[in-house]
Amino acid sequence: MTAVPQTKRAWKLQEFVAHGGNVNCLAIGQKSGRVMVTGGEDRKVNLWTAGKPNCIMSLAGHTTAVESVRFSNSDEMVVAGSMSGALKIWDLVEAKILRTLTGHKSSVRSLDFHPYGDYTASGSLDSTVKLWDIRRKGCIYTYKGHTNPVNTLRFSPDGKWIATGGEDGLIKIWDLTAGKLLTDLRLHTAGINVIEFHPNEMLLASGSSDKTVKFWDLDTFQLICTTEHDANPVRCIKFDPEGACLYTGVKDFLKVYGWEPTQCYDSVPIAWGEVADIGITSSQLIGASFSKTNVSTFVIDLKRLHPHGGIPHEEGGQQGQPAQQGPPLSSSHGRRSFLTERPPTQSSRQASVPKEDVEEPNSASPDQEDRESVADIRDPKDYQEIFNPRHRLEVFPEPVPVKQPAQPSVRAGRPPTSSRIQQARQKRELPPTAKPSKPVDVPQPKSEPKEAPREVERAPREVDRQPVAQPPVNQRQTSPAGVDPNDFLPTAEQGHQIMSSVLTSRTKNLQTIRVMWTSGNIKTAIDSAISMNDKSVIVDVLNVLNARSHAEVACESCKIILKNFGPLIKANLTAPPSYGVDLSREERYRKCTACYKQLMDIRQVVEKKCTLPGSAGEMFRQLQIMLATLE
Repeated sequence: MTAVPQTKRAWKLQEFVAHGGNVNCLAIGQKSGRVMVTGGEDRKVNLWTAGKPNCIMSLAGHTTAVESVRFSNSDEMVVAGSMSGALKIWDLVEAKILRTLTGHKSSVRSLDFHPYGDYTASGSLDSTVKLWDIRRKGCIYTYKGHTNPVNTLRFSPDGKWIATGGEDGLIKIWDLTAGKLLTDLRLHTAGINVIEFHPNEMLLASGSSDKTVKFWDLDTFQLICTTEHDANPVRCIKFDPEGACLYTGVKDFLKVYGWEPTQCYDSVPIAWGEVADIGITSSQLIGASFSKTNVSTFVIDLKRLHPHGGIPHEEGGQQGQPAQQGPPLSSSHGRRSFLTERPPTQSSRQASVPKEDVEEPNSASPDQEDRESVADIRDPKDYQEIFNPRHRLEVFPEPVPVKQPAQPSVRAGRPPTSSRIQQARQKRELPPTAKPSKPVDVPQPKSEPKEAPREVERAPREVDRQPVAQPPVNQRQTSPAGVDPNDFLPTAEQGHQIMSSVLTSRTKNLQTIRVMWTSGNIKTAIDSAISMNDKSVIVDVLNVLNARSHAEVACESCKIILKNFGPLIKANLTAPPSYGVDLSREERYRKCTACYKQLMDIRQVVEKKCTLPGSAGEMFRQLQIMLATLE
């Protein structure tokens, strides 16, 4: 593979066939930015890893085409809405269906998960918004107010509001706890395609078919500013994780905006067509679009975009002009922040909803629909890496900051990215071009300074990192030959860490095998156990398979035979002889005699085993009693 030029800012990652029918919807994972879910006309929901062409898991069970999909905040659950108005919620870690929810009268157009409660919300073609309790399998509240389909909706970061955008051009802010409308935002002149809350500030951004992005102050519910009219409708938007800027996806362009005042920091041409969703993984932005049965993914290097770095290119900016070079970041101007920390007085599995507004879950779907829903793991290796129950999607943990001498600030205002995040991002970048199944890191500028090694204390969860031996506190004693015997003996702490790491790894592997086994993929589970190349895992699997000994299985089989056929055998052997020729009776008598002889031979063996101690002897004694009934 040829190296990507240092000046290249965006490229196509891959294109692949995602479904047997046309693809209708697509979403990128919010936490990792590396996983993707698609829904199609074939009524399936498929999961993918960015940069790899193989499907990780296929979720089947919908009876109509899938129209919308959405990951949870942790990327561990997926909700999918269908043309019939039904929702299915899947647990990706356990590879199983959680809930099937019905209640909408038409196609589901938009979805979102509550930031920390067991709730999800859906917007439909029937112009209603429903709030669902995942645990109770029912609708809690129905929000009515839009006159056209609800194209997009989002929970606020603190979980107290729902913002909805409709084809009627209205943005509505609903109070979740009070169950009422707070305000309408009415300045868009066409349908709302996407809305996003700022990760920290009381700020909302909205993208519309009127080809503008508007920024709203949620303290006053007033418009802050709006972008110039673009050449095409705004399809997707994403705030930078630091809240520094807004990434906007339009046809064949990615644009970077700031607010207060409005300015376009940068504009990157990229042939992704009508982009469906964008996500951020480390220092790269991943975009995805679909056409018919195909899905295409694209990568943009954020380090080469303003305001994060690089030089504005001639192709950027509005109407082909160079990107504007204003202040490096937008400032909050004293705007309040969301209180995203959950109140300690409430359960972590429950959010407050007024009792008078709760609807009974009478629209819950029958359990039959859940039983017919199947999660088929197509790529066990990728599934183990991404949806492992132990580390979930924390395969790229962010480095822990290290205390360093304070240095003078090199620029005023809020930094768009920190060196800590930039260093973490370098470890997670995606391949630029061909061979998608074998990602290659994007070349990084050699001029970037390297940070000093970091000393990090971690719990023994990461099994891929061997514990580092710590020198003893006291002075080491050496022999006259200069050799310290302690060098060959592990300390108590080190031995504990090693054992914890081994057991943690073993548990993770067994849980992965269990998920595959319980989902019906027994052969895949056995193949995965063998491919792990861990003898302890193989022994554990064999022990489970041989948990019941051959003697126990044989005794249970004899008990079943005696219980069901013992009276019949005895009756045929003790019955008085018949007069004349009765061929059927003679045949029964012959077979019962053969069975009786075999059971008596077994009885002789059982009598010898009755003296065994414990449960084994008790098992044989019970069988002996049942055999005595044949006499």
